[in-house]
Amino acid sequence: MIARFGEAPLSRQRYVRRPGIYAVLRRKDAVLLTYQASPHEEFQLPGGGIDPGEHPIAALHREVFEETGWRISTPKRLGTFRRFTFMPEYDLWAEKVCSVYLARPIAQLGPPVEPDHSAHFVPSGIAPSLIRNDGDRHFLTRALGL
Repeated sequence: MIARFGEAPLSRQRYVRRPGIYAVLRRKDAVLLTYQASPHEEFQLPGGGIDPGEHPIAALHREVFEETGWRISTPKRLGTFRRFTFMPEYDLWAEKVCSVYLARPIAQLGPPVEPDHSAHFVPSGIAPSLIRNDGDRHFLTRALGL
């Protein structure tokens, strides 16, 4: 059984299952987070949807690069959670099945290519308090040993 975080699904709402992959990126005493200015202003773990036919690890590398401009190495699976949410950028009610990995940011290749995204190294001690998504925060806290 996959743990659920966030709001319970609405009984009359139909949800589309969306697999996604996300990364906790540690570097010394900081974590690399994505700040997404639109549709909601929020810090989050870098990552996103896995395209049909795409290998999950390839998706992890692609999504982290798109949202941060960084290349990563040594991804190690931390776990999976699901959450039910409305995704306004897609006009979609989704059951997001989110796999979370721990990885190392190794080289910044440029700025994020994803519109309205910016990458920020945040001190590990305050990073969890910036994350609104309960599932992301759970895995970040666990990875940091907090």
